[in-house]
Amino acid sequence: MQHRPLLAKGAVLGAAMVMALAACSNSSSSSAGAGNEVTVIGTWAGDEQKAFLSMVAPWEQQTGNKVKYTGTRDINTVLTTGVASGVLPDLAGLPGPGQMAEYAKSGALKPLDSVLDVNTYTSETAPTLTALGKGQDGKTYGVFIKAAVKGLIWYNPSVHDYSSAPPKTWDDLKSQAEANKDGAAAVWCLGLGSGAASGWPGTDWIEDIVLRQSGADVYNSWWAGKTKWTDPAIKQAFQTYLNDVVANIADPTAAVDPTKDFSLAGDPLFANPPGCVVFHQASFITGLGAFKDKTAEKDYNFFPFPDINSQYAGALEGAGDLFGMFHDTDAAKSLMKYLVTAPAQDIWVKAGGALSANKNAKDYPDNISKRSADLLTNAKIFVFDASDLMPQAMNNAFWTAMLTVTKDPSKLDSVLADLDKTQSTAYTQ
Repeated sequence: MQHRPLLAKGAVLGAAMVMALAACSNSSSSSAGAGNEVTVIGTWAGDEQKAFLSMVAPWEQQTGNKVKYTGTRDINTVLTTGVASGVLPDLAGLPGPGQMAEYAKSGALKPLDSVLDVNTYTSETAPTLTALGKGQDGKTYGVFIKAAVKGLIWYNPSVHDYSSAPPKTWDDLKSQAEANKDGAAAVWCLGLGSGAASGWPGTDWIEDIVLRQSGADVYNSWWAGKTKWTDPAIKQAFQTYLNDVVANIADPTAAVDPTKDFSLAGDPLFANPPGCVVFHQASFITGLGAFKDKTAEKDYNFFPFPDINSQYAGALEGAGDLFGMFHDTDAAKSLMKYLVTAPAQDIWVKAGGALSANKNAKDYPDNISKRSADLLTNAKIFVFDASDLMPQAMNNAFWTAMLTVTKDPSKLDSVLADLDKTQSTAYTQ
């Protein structure tokens, strides 16, 4: 999944409760015809939940069916528990392609090849994303209903405007940000909190650095479990993160606090005096925290993650919200087919904070969104979010590792050794 967003206070649901909600309504969606209910579990809450419900509203009106949505931060545990027990929602947001492949292999996920108009879907969707939605048998099990560009560097133009000459290299970024610090509390804003998924914003940092330092081949070998965490290329990425970023934040303890949600981590950009000069986060941040009430380009802007090794110039990391089907009822199949269309995705795109996986959805609300979409379309080197491609055990260990090393960089060697141990078993299950 492209991120693990903020849930409203009191809305964090345990796996048992989420599965109970799904179980209570599965029977109502088992028959054909209008008036049926489709149970959906995802990670969205707040404005994102509103956007999703707005997205499905036309389908509800057209079909007479209803969507019953439940949000949870801990989607990994919810679906793992559900796959084991057989108690699952009709549709669900999947943690990532790695976990999707696991669920498909177990037989829990239903293939979508007879549900979608495959020719239309593949022609309208970026080839990289369609490939990531396929299982080991070549069938399609997941579709991306929205996407994001990772590794964008956000700033407040009223403090310092980088738009005319954005940093092209990592060294340029470090020197310019330090020079422009002025009265800011720190160079970088950083927040890894996300409830049960805390740590994931740190994984994006490591992924972006590995890609720019060592290239896509090393990046892909690493997430696939073929390059060790103690390999010099991976260790170097962690060291860059710790030496250049963590050493230049205001409060490492606050940065790893699971109750301080990542969606608010960039808000100090807008404080007076500023809490930081620059903030690293994906394109979806514009729909979260203080960003959602600010004006694009006037109050905030971005430049792409700069090159570290010129050999890999133009590299880009992306992600997306992957959806799969656990019960192939007529209503569930109808909803899944609708979700991949441009008119459906344009509803969320227009609301802001999301890019469409469908190339024909173009109703972006501002130039920030349009520029992000162009980056996704025109990347010279494109890779998908590495942690989302890893097996669940590896993914979870990566999240925890980021919390540990961010709070105490001296533990780097032991953390990497522990990640090697997890890697040795995570890919064989």
